[in-house]
Amino acid sequence: MSWKAALDVGYRYESQRTVARHSHLGPLRILQSLYPEGGAICHNVLVHPPGGLVGGDTPGIGVDVGSGAHALITTPGATRFYRSLGEPAVQDIRIRLESGARLEWLPLEAICHPGCIAQNRLSLMLAPGAEMMGWDITALGLPASGQAFDSGSFCQHIEIPGVWLERGRMAADDPALMNGALGLASRRCIASLFFCTGSAIERGRQQQALDGAREAMQTHSLCDSAGVTSPNGQVVVLRVLSPMVEPAMDLLRRVWAQWRLTLWQLQPQLPRIWST
Repeated sequence: MSWKAALDVGYRYESQRTVARHSHLGPLRILQSLYPEGGAICHNVLVHPPGGLVGGDTPGIGVDVGSGAHALITTPGATRFYRSLGEPAVQDIRIRLESGARLEWLPLEAICHPGCIAQNRLSLMLAPGAEMMGWDITALGLPASGQAFDSGSFCQHIEIPGVWLERGRMAADDPALMNGALGLASRRCIASLFFCTGSAIERGRQQQALDGAREAMQTHSLCDSAGVTSPNGQVVVLRVLSPMVEPAMDLLRRVWAQWRLTLWQLQPQLPRIWST
């Protein structure tokens, strides 16, 4: 049985406080709003009680951040794409930021179980003056449990329409992609961290973002399989290949903390649920 689920979350800046309002259909929720940094920044945890997606599931998530509001969204655990009998599981996330809005989109990893047929779509619309930091982390299989990603497929789609598009399909039966030196080189975790804006990033800030990421990478265990680029004037993106999730997550957190400090003059504030 497939789940039909939808969640729409809207953030507005009211009386010096970012306030979240939401509506939902099916098993998608956000937990109580938290303000560990004061009222200006609203932290929310997005939960999906079934714990994973199977073929035919089509959860849709919409996030709308109003002018002056700042939201941070994470999840309590991994998103799991389970084995499919033929239909794809499709997660569709659409994010819209008004001018002057900020969003930190920091979900924990997606895990692709052997035999899944999965699509993960993230579409971003940023008005001039809006800024966002976000990441995407995907694990192919469960190596610690001896479950190799030896069948199935996963399609990742991230875009700012008309500005930036990253799209890739990982098929378990493609040995050149999965194991080749020009593919994943037998690494089973792919991750990216991106800083996006609705208008051109000032050159000095762009260089700060690049330099900060390179400094963090330089002494990290994944220094040989990570790189940071600015594919256009509105995006800086760090890409990582890792044998497993934990080192990739560690690097992304380090760079996110550096970007938060240098680009937004904010101390890194880890979501409380990561330490519970």
